[in-house]
Amino acid sequence: MNAAPAFLGYAAAVGVLAPRVLLRSAWPQRAPLLAVAVWFALAASFSLCVQLAAAHLTTPGAHLHGILYSCRAALGLGGETDGGRGVSWGLVALVVLLAAHLTGFALHAVRARAARARHRDVLDKVGRPSARLRATVVEHAEPAAYCLPGRRPRIVVSSGAVDALSRDELGAVVEHERAHIHGRHHLLLAAAHAFAWVFPWLPLARQLREQIPLLLEMAADDRALRRSPHHALATAMFTLAAGRAPRGTLAVGGASVVIRLRRVLAPQRGAHPALRCTVGTGALMAPLLPVLLTCHAGLG
Repeated sequence: MNAAPAFLGYAAAVGVLAPRVLLRSAWPQRAPLLAVAVWFALAASFSLCVQLAAAHLTTPGAHLHGILYSCRAALGLGGETDGGRGVSWGLVALVVLLAAHLTGFALHAVRARAARARHRDVLDKVGRPSARLRATVVEHAEPAAYCLPGRRPRIVVSSGAVDALSRDELGAVVEHERAHIHGRHHLLLAAAHAFAWVFPWLPLARQLREQIPLLLEMAADDRALRRSPHHALATAMFTLAAGRAPRGTLAVGGASVVIRLRRVLAPQRGAHPALRCTVGTGALMAPLLPVLLTCHAGLG
């Protein structure tokens, strides 16, 4: 039994239909980190489907045991050779797609890291550390705040923001940026860009690249709201809305401020535990379904 048509159908559903359903749902804004996990689960499921479809197209009747055996043989871990059957093109397709994902991730991560390194050098010359804010203050009239994630993280606040914001508002801003750093959100952004780089024509990839930054900002807002009043964060977001952040950084302001302001000012209603459990289980199962399908194909 060749399961390639089933894999391609499943990939089409995940890559085209699932993003529409997710975008129409209201719960992602109530549980942004869970929504991030769901988006990446769909991406992993789609990639795995494409890889397994390639394996079944090039090797009709392939199943999980055979694919794993080919991987072991290619790595020199198997006790037997392939008997001269030649190259497993399914395995080649799998390796090529995996390499493409890693290349896209590395390209985005390296470029962003280089941009942060250049900006960090500038900050070392023109910025002044603030023990009260636990941040670097730069002389600039425009209110702005952002963070430089990575191995040497740094939170940056302009003097315009210090003058325009109250103590509570500055505290909310710093806590927001600290959430980006502690959550290593820059790595998730690099992964989203890598998937979109490999599948630029795919609706799932396009929405993943657009939704992950918004959801991560919402998650950082939630972290700030645990220690700061809602009005303090909302006022700070409004004040910093027009502020621009350098490449490779994460900022409180930006294009998503209007959506996030509406969310911060609205009555908070978290996702129901039953919904979290159901969605979380679905996110865990999504990448496993293609594997179960290929096992079924091997038994059929």
